[in-house]
Amino acid sequence: MSATRILLGTLAGLATIGMAGTGAAGAATCTATPAQTEGPYYRAGAPQRTVLATAGVRGTRLVVSGRVLDPSCRPVARARVDVWQADGSGAYDNAGYRLRGWVRTDARGRYRFTTVVPGQYPGRTEHIHVKITPPGGDTLTTQLYFPNAGANDGDFIYDRRLLVRLDTSARPWRATFTFVAPR
Repeated sequence: MSATRILLGTLAGLATIGMAGTGAAGAATCTATPAQTEGPYYRAGAPQRTVLATAGVRGTRLVVSGRVLDPSCRPVARARVDVWQADGSGAYDNAGYRLRGWVRTDARGRYRFTTVVPGQYPGRTEHIHVKITPPGGDTLTTQLYFPNAGANDGDFIYDRRLLVRLDTSARPWRATFTFVAPR
């Protein structure tokens, strides 16, 4: 991936934070992360774990991290971040919990998990499904996408506002995204 593509991915990732200025009371406001479909492959009951890519899972290793903020741009502690995705070949585990799990944000709203870059499958670009549930709040269901993925423009669900900031020079690769979830 060229330096230009990495820079464009970084700029797109920064745009996802969506700082919108100040609200009526003068407090900072953040633009909510767009909701997207859960899709047909969600399975309740995934284990709490930070490493989703267990031994034998094919794909480029990837660490995904970031923050969960509320609409006033404050960190959301103890938000549940549920994740599920296809493996590097584009296949979901529909019998078990491979590449499925959840983590909690820390006091500063930070989350982190290790997975693989998902493969595409017919009709969909590479993506990671996410549900964010703040304590006592409503659940945001959305998806994350990868900059410069060849199938982005052909995916009718794809939304460029959900692009991760991707660093392919690191090993494992690193992706970051800040979610703004409802309270």
